[in-house]
Amino acid sequence: MFGAPQIAAILLLLQRGLEEIYSANNTKRLLAEGAREVGAQYYPVVATTHLGWIASLFLLVSPNAGIIWPLLALYLLLQVARYWVISTLGRYWTHRIITLDIAPIVKKGPYALIRHPSYVVTLIETLLLPMAFGAWGLALIMTAIWAAVLHYQILLEDAALAGRREPGKDNPAN
Repeated sequence: MFGAPQIAAILLLLQRGLEEIYSANNTKRLLAEGAREVGAQYYPVVATTHLGWIASLFLLVSPNAGIIWPLLALYLLLQVARYWVISTLGRYWTHRIITLDIAPIVKKGPYALIRHPSYVVTLIETLLLPMAFGAWGLALIMTAIWAAVLHYQILLEDAALAGRREPGKDNPAN
């Protein structure tokens, strides 16, 4: 039986699938330009966590779950922030950690406000969507798992970008 949580999971999977196509195209182009991937062995952990979250919405939340409309509205509003991040990074946005030494470190848009806006959005999404269907436990558990996964992802990303954050380097993206 399908209900609102299952429909939300399917729509989420479609959304993220389209994002993956964009990410893969950016990744391929950046690698062709001489970029390198950092943490490739860790990427399956990130992808599995993401798919696990979506699957948990589909499989573990009752199709009869009610909708808490203000939380669902906040989740939908958060998608604006998600696409603000993606559009700010543009051709440099990928799901993977791809670093191109000649590429600028972006410090505009949401990056002017916080260092890792994409990961903040991910954590808030992970919390809000299950809560919108009353799945408070699932929301807390998956957010805790994502927090651990993203903590390590941030360590990898910061290490990859460390040499490009040196003061005095030209950064046309600022």
